[in-house]
Amino acid sequence: MESGDEYQLLITLMEKKAMNKIIITTIYFLVSLLHAENFGQRDLMPVEFWGNLSVEEKVAFVNGVYSATSILKKHHEHEVYRQHKHDPNWSQPYYIERYYDIIDEYHSETVGYDLRVIALHMDALYANYDNRKIPIMEALRIVSLSQDGNRSRADLKLLQAQRKYMH
Repeated sequence: MESGDEYQLLITLMEKKAMNKIIITTIYFLVSLLHAENFGQRDLMPVEFWGNLSVEEKVAFVNGVYSATSILKKHHEHEVYRQHKHDPNWSQPYYIERYYDIIDEYHSETVGYDLRVIALHMDALYANYDNRKIPIMEALRIVSLSQDGNRSRADLKLLQAQRKYMH
């Protein structure tokens, strides 16, 4: 193996390691975001926390989540591009596409800027007694999927969440 080949192999391995670090950090951030809503609020169920917010606070919460996920995805896409722009044969692996698909599930495209629609649909979701323990981030995902017309996936996520949090 020539020294140039060894150098290119080393660069490629370092890029893969950096990419894995970015993905792991991003996943950690999302998991933290999913569980952060319960931090310091151990006494309140998600339905109680959500119900105590005014409509304006609910819209601000949804806006914050939408902004955070959009910025996170944009930074990740930029980093992927920056690391692989020199390689014309590189194609995005499936796990990155799947990662972006999951992020997109938390954001409704069809609602646009009227985030009151999301807040009111979350109120409707929490009106059902079976949904009172579903964490707010999961409820937001379910509502966003439903609003984008992906009702079968939203129903599946709702059933999974009800089963998981009913105990």
